[in-house]
Amino acid sequence: MKTLAKVPCSVITGFLGAGKTTLVRHILQNSSGRRLAVIVNEFGDVGIDGEILKGCGAADCTEDRIVELSNGCICCTVADDFVPAIEQLLNLPEPPEHILIETSGLALPKPLVQAFNWPAIASRVTVDGVIAVVDGAAVAAGRFADDPEALLSQRREDASIDHDNPLEEVYEDQLLCADLIVLNKTDLMTGDDRGRVAGEIKAVVPRAVKIVEAKGGEIDSAVLLGLGAAAETDLAQRPSHHDQEEGHDHDDFETFIIDIPQLDQPGDLIERVKKTADAHDILRVKGFAEVKGKPMRLLIQGVGSRLQHQFDRAWHAGESRQGRLVVIGQKGLDREAIAQSIAGT
Repeated sequence: MKTLAKVPCSVITGFLGAGKTTLVRHILQNSSGRRLAVIVNEFGDVGIDGEILKGCGAADCTEDRIVELSNGCICCTVADDFVPAIEQLLNLPEPPEHILIETSGLALPKPLVQAFNWPAIASRVTVDGVIAVVDGAAVAAGRFADDPEALLSQRREDASIDHDNPLEEVYEDQLLCADLIVLNKTDLMTGDDRGRVAGEIKAVVPRAVKIVEAKGGEIDSAVLLGLGAAAETDLAQRPSHHDQEEGHDHDDFETFIIDIPQLDQPGDLIERVKKTADAHDILRVKGFAEVKGKPMRLLIQGVGSRLQHQFDRAWHAGESRQGRLVVIGQKGLDREAIAQSIAGT
């Protein structure tokens, strides 16, 4: 009967920089011998998150079980990308026992959950659970939570406003589809902030969904996997701002790439990126750089002006060491000014 059982899949959703990749990496490194596979989707055409996962050294998730999709939002390219990726993993000589699907930070999870009902895969996989990762510190600072009264006042004054803040729509849709919500980065929050943000989340989500706190995405995989939600069978319980639409696009956001030359030391670049993110309201920066004399690559990740950098792994023999940063923001970024500011020119 085991061969007839559906392979459980966990959909890891969450806004830009919430800590999805860190969470997935932690699961891979603590798999307890379970064969895992990962599908990772990027907004843009550079697979930074996939590279991070491939460098994690997890014996139970080899590189052939990590599939990167960077042709567009996974929930918009179901037939062309998602279904073939699932089939590719299921057809491995030793198929995975559990599949982790990390969506882009801009993705709406509900269309992806709906895709599990496609005839080609419906009998082979099920959504074990949708896990929404929340950057608690960012939400506590009010980055994605609009003042409802101020918004209502603005609507009264400006008849042209007929839609919600797109960032908040994405954030709320991710929460509304979740079976488990991870309030991440609690080490950057006060106790009052944790309670307030948890209360705000519960006010958004109409059904009982457990919220668990985490620092750096470190949660026992037994808490995250094995939820048994079969989410594709109860879509009606997962409301969305986009339920009446045929589909959605990401015209509210844009992404581009900046090449980074070899660095003598990373400090100056990190400071320039911080100042640039503040000045241009950049949502997310992530990428790699080479530091002169260092055998390891420098991983750079940031949400707004909060940046982290660390040497994550050694460069592979023959691997291109061209440094690149992916910049993500709302439509209308001044690409030339951002590139010049980061370059220090």
